[in-house]
Amino acid sequence: VTHIQGSPFICIVSISLIIMKPVHVKKDWSDHALWWEKKKTWLLKTHWTLDKYGIQADARLLFTPQHKLLRLQLPNMKHMKVKVNFSDRVFKAVSDICKTFNIRHPEEASLLRKPRDPKKKKKKLEEAEEAALELEGPLPGLYSKTMTPTYDSRDGSPLSPTTAWFGDSPLSEGNPSILAVSQPISSPDILAKLYKSQSLLDKAKINQGWLDSSRSLMEQDVKENEVLLLRFKYHSFFDLNPKYDAIRVNQLYEQAKWAILLEEIECTEEEMMMFAALQYHINKLSIMSSGNHMNNSEKEVDEVDAALSDLEITLEGGKTSNTLGDITSIPELADYVKVFKPKKLTLKGYKQYWCTFKDITISCYKSKEEAHGTPSLQMNLRGCEVTPDVNISSQKFNIKLLIPVADGMNEIWLRCDAEKPYAHWMAACRLASKGKTMADSSYSLEVQNILSFLKMQHMNPDPQFIAEPAVTNDINSECLVSPRYLKKYKNKQISARILEAHQNVAQMSLIEAKMRFIQAWQSLPEFGITHFLGGKRDELIGITYNRLIRMDASTGDAIKTWRFANMKQWNVNWEIKMVTVEFADEPSLAFICAEVDCKVVHEFIGGYIFLSTRAKDQNESLDEEMFYKLTSGWV
Repeated sequence: VTHIQGSPFICIVSISLIIMKPVHVKKDWSDHALWWEKKKTWLLKTHWTLDKYGIQADARLLFTPQHKLLRLQLPNMKHMKVKVNFSDRVFKAVSDICKTFNIRHPEEASLLRKPRDPKKKKKKLEEAEEAALELEGPLPGLYSKTMTPTYDSRDGSPLSPTTAWFGDSPLSEGNPSILAVSQPISSPDILAKLYKSQSLLDKAKINQGWLDSSRSLMEQDVKENEVLLLRFKYHSFFDLNPKYDAIRVNQLYEQAKWAILLEEIECTEEEMMMFAALQYHINKLSIMSSGNHMNNSEKEVDEVDAALSDLEITLEGGKTSNTLGDITSIPELADYVKVFKPKKLTLKGYKQYWCTFKDITISCYKSKEEAHGTPSLQMNLRGCEVTPDVNISSQKFNIKLLIPVADGMNEIWLRCDAEKPYAHWMAACRLASKGKTMADSSYSLEVQNILSFLKMQHMNPDPQFIAEPAVTNDINSECLVSPRYLKKYKNKQISARILEAHQNVAQMSLIEAKMRFIQAWQSLPEFGITHFLGGKRDELIGITYNRLIRMDASTGDAIKTWRFANMKQWNVNWEIKMVTVEFADEPSLAFICAEVDCKVVHEFIGGYIFLSTRAKDQNESLDEEMFYKLTSGWV
């Protein structure tokens, strides 16, 4: 401890020099700065005086390095030690971490405190488990400043020139693709230890742990060597390109995989088997591709040719229709569809109508002949909630619509007879909920995505693909499905179903399988909803990339939905922890942030609005100041 006497008008840099003067050892002090423990403030403005900072004679200041080691748990559940600037705002610190890991669009990620299990009292045991998963690090900077592909577009593995960015790191020797290659779960015990049944309230409590992006790690009591979770916080993945995003794609795949295995997101039994088949396929190809790339270390890539080739593909784009009709007319749907409007104390009974879908409105008529008259039922889908209810084996193709009205939401169910009409009606409903028509360029892509998602769930045993017993033993089904299904079925039954589902994905490349897994994850009804405890005990507030949802805490059903597109402004009363959101055409929404800092909720709303401003023609740099304006509230 060094006691310093002097004038209150002495500047910070002078104090630093006084501290360093008695130390005769040659040392680089450039990373050191003064930290005021009582006020939790870094004294980084070295030209300021003690008086200007408000520092009194009894103040205790700590002269400490700004860069300290942090133990990060990556989305793949592996731990890595990384040096992070503890004086930077978390948003900047995460940007630097992602740059180190070659992950583009770091604005989608953030740091989450590790939720503590109250049942686990043995801290040493937890630390031993974490140490067993430790990876070598930290990584030096390997971020490609150009947009030249640094990874094989077929399987996502790094090409040999990538070692230039790894430098002298141990990752440049042996296995340079450690972050881009998925590693199979080695034992069902790992899954069993991490798994615990979670209610929506439990999920909401986990979201209390997101760090404040506008404050530094030290300001939030993060200690050196503490474990934090690096996760994709905002479920709005911009410009996801396998050519440049091998590590980003793999870590997104890993986050999706663990969310499904630990039942953090609900899916049907058929969907679970489809996800298991994709995992099995990815695990096999990952092992094969690792071996291939180790043997082909002399492979060279002409960066100029690669860049020109990518530019050509980008400029050409996909095939488009030049017919005049596509420009001057809006596509419509017309078909017999079964419609059900549930009421209390009534059994479910669908009634068949001739339905037309024009613009963003569905009109229902008793018959095709009456289609020119007044409809029996008409629904405007702008701002509605669209949820699939599909079971391939029983040929059930239902669409659940929650349509906003003055006093809440009206529930309507649509039932289609087959996959193809379901895909068209579902795609049209999803677009209409955002205020878009079928003339939008994303409509045909949405239809294709729905059809491919359904196709992957088919169970059609083909004698040509029946696996040998030796192969079925290698499946390790206990690590591919959530523990719930291990209680319901025997391992042999699960393995057989996984092999059946694998037939639908067996021809995919590694990177395609990962992308399909991510797309299927995005298609799940609960995807992208971050839950928070509302003011009332039985209610939750859900935040997604484009809307706010008031939800029933026990069932997860939407009570009322508000779209960001209709938002005028939002305000926070920090004293009573109340968030108020005003809309153009609807009454304002107000809720108390229970058991969570309202800054976390405020940051999610502002963060999603910030992400919605991104455009492909922008450069790679982030507008940090705009992010802080939208999310920090008081900075």
